[in-house]
Amino acid sequence: MVTRVVRTARKNTLASASAIGVIWLLLIPLSAFAQDSQSIVTLKQMGKAFASIAEKASPAVVGVQATKAVRGSSSRDWSTDPSNPFEDELFKYFFGPRRYQRERQEPESRQVAQGSGFIISSDGYILTNNHMVGGAEKVTVQLADGQKVDAEIVGADPETDVAVVKIDKADLPYIELANSDTLEVGEWVIAIGNPFGLSHTVTAGIVSATGRSGLRIASYENFIQTDAAINFGNSGGPLLNLDGKAVGINTAIIGPGGNVGIGLAIPSNMARDIYTQLKESGAVVRGFLGVQGDDVKPGMGEYFGLDTDKGVVIVSVVEDSPADKAGVKQDDVVVELEGQPVSDWNEFRNRVAMYKPGSEVRIVVIRDGKRKPLTVTLEKRPDGEFAMGGGSQAVQESLGMTLQTLTEELASRLGYEDLSGVLVMEVRPGSPAGEAGIQAGTLITEVNRKPVRNVQEFNEAIDNAAADGRALLRVRDEDWTRLLMLRLPKK
Repeated sequence: MVTRVVRTARKNTLASASAIGVIWLLLIPLSAFAQDSQSIVTLKQMGKAFASIAEKASPAVVGVQATKAVRGSSSRDWSTDPSNPFEDELFKYFFGPRRYQRERQEPESRQVAQGSGFIISSDGYILTNNHMVGGAEKVTVQLADGQKVDAEIVGADPETDVAVVKIDKADLPYIELANSDTLEVGEWVIAIGNPFGLSHTVTAGIVSATGRSGLRIASYENFIQTDAAINFGNSGGPLLNLDGKAVGINTAIIGPGGNVGIGLAIPSNMARDIYTQLKESGAVVRGFLGVQGDDVKPGMGEYFGLDTDKGVVIVSVVEDSPADKAGVKQDDVVVELEGQPVSDWNEFRNRVAMYKPGSEVRIVVIRDGKRKPLTVTLEKRPDGEFAMGGGSQAVQESLGMTLQTLTEELASRLGYEDLSGVLVMEVRPGSPAGEAGIQAGTLITEVNRKPVRNVQEFNEAIDNAAADGRALLRVRDEDWTRLLMLRLPKK
């Protein structure tokens, strides 16, 4: 009896264990399925959000067609001409080849460019790119319903690549401009445009970076970088946030072709400022300070009495300019503009340019380690923004460059009249000189803030700086002056 009871209990125990095991096995896929279901729900919600934004914004996105006259032998097929800046391998201004007509034998022909734009007011003002409509004799806008309307060019600004056109329509759907200063890296964004003539194509991605500059796409650069798929014909279209507001104007691609993961957009705050001026006067008038500057690069701060490596070093001051009249000096470091910190040269010049002539702006500079507030009355910017009113040869093996004293003949040929220094003839790739950004044709005028007039003085200055392991160079590249930090090899 006892034995039977034990066996029965054992059987019951085994049966219970088996049942629990089956339930456990059943619960595992159910739990995983529940998690997958929740993920799918989340993705569906995100997809619905994108669809809602596209539905709301698309009616305000338009196609833009610009016709330009080309006379005589200059009539070429720009879409395949390697000398065309818009077809550069690095920057595709148009988001791809503009559909230009091919070369003709007639004395005058027409080039037709196609891109995008978006309506920003119910009475028909449209933002697009200067490279789309600048200099066009005729602009046609295609609305979301397919209707084609002639547009008037209100104004275009080549230096930011922003243009404004207007159509004679009322009660139009429009897209609001967001505050692009609040945009953060990693935020979702949506691009809408007309790539390859496929109207109202929608793509999504994230903000990869903000404040991109130094790309030589425009004179004033502060680009938003995104990985939202951008293709030929998107130029001038909006880059939207999840509120359906425009944070930027799509303007360029970096890479050998479209949709390679690096698209650039003009921030909406810059576009808004340009739009306001173009609408009011048809042109952009920028404030003029009269300086050339450079970033405070890593390691430079201590040379100027700074606690950090942020700010703008004034490398030259135009004689009798607003800056000169206000007492700005070479080697001052600008750390504040109108009470806001200044981090780099590009940001500083963009901000100054947005002030109108006659504006009084307050800056704070660091001079000899001390803060000095100054007030500058800006003037209208002249043409040429920063217009600046014994030749032995030695090989600097340790630095990786060949130098020659600047002669009168070389100065005249290279545009360095009235300057002295040492001219870089050759730079070895991967050398300290190459790593510092020195290139053939660079003119070195100072070492550690002291002038060098020939190769001998340069050699002596480098020897004196050897113990520090680095030297601060003031250099000139064509008409641009900048500061570089040169690493000195240990002896």
